[in-house]
Amino acid sequence: MRPVHTYSIVARDPRTGDLGVAVQSHWFSVGSLVPWAEPGVGAVATQSFVEASYGPRGLERMRAGVAAADALAELVAADSGRDVRQVAFVDAGGRAAAHTGKRCIDHASHHVGDGYSVQANMMATDGVVAAMSRAYEATSGDLAVRMLAALEAAQAAGGDIRGCQSAALVVVGGARSQRPWDKIIDVRVDDSPDPLGELARLVTLARAYQHMNQGDAAVEKGDMQSALVHYGTAAELSGGHAEMLYWQAVALAAHGDVDDSIPIFRRVFAADPRWIELTRRLHKPGILPDTPAGHAAVERIVREAK
Repeated sequence: MRPVHTYSIVARDPRTGDLGVAVQSHWFSVGSLVPWAEPGVGAVATQSFVEASYGPRGLERMRAGVAAADALAELVAADSGRDVRQVAFVDAGGRAAAHTGKRCIDHASHHVGDGYSVQANMMATDGVVAAMSRAYEATSGDLAVRMLAALEAAQAAGGDIRGCQSAALVVVGGARSQRPWDKIIDVRVDDSPDPLGELARLVTLARAYQHMNQGDAAVEKGDMQSALVHYGTAAELSGGHAEMLYWQAVALAAHGDVDDSIPIFRRVFAADPRWIELTRRLHKPGILPDTPAGHAAVERIVREAK
């Protein structure tokens, strides 16, 4: 076993009930083992000499109605390697608990606050956990924003004595779901010289795609005004990402607003002409009308936007 995981936070948003976990480590693909979360159940971070089974087993106990502290105590008591583990739970009621084994590599500690826990091991200084707690409590915004602030504060306070390599952030809803795999945000940086910077970028991009999904839903309802607001927000958040712009233009064209779609298609086609061929393929699935008028509209788009 190697001490592969370092500082993390588990938390519940008191306004929305959303649950989340975020982590950074100098180890490859920290997101594959440390963070666990299930809608309406809880979130888990399992680190230090990591025992991944704390994730699914902890969620199972909290799903059964066991409070975070009791679920964690039960699993720690049965773990012969408890002295080198560091684990934190938060349940759907906002009750948090943490365990730092007495043999975790210094500096190692945790702090359990109101609806959250921050924990770290193998830190360069002993001020990391306090910095995370202060940042989380002082930051406004949604759960992802506040957890990112905690990670950034950890790094500013010295962070992992080995440096940075990977990071992950997961947010799930506060209500139980028949689809426990559903996540609001689920992003990972497996290997990067700046994992926190890349993680923040991916969280923003994830938000952009959420707006894309909301735009698509509005289109299905025939609410083009709302759709265009969501598509525009997505494009802005993504910095003009061609994918975002393209489907905004397609939605306009599909609803007969070809004139308004052409300037957007022009930007996309200029970035990469392969989008032109894709546009000609949208009749078969019915995304654009498979009618003489629909084919004529596509040819006009290609002609004027190419």
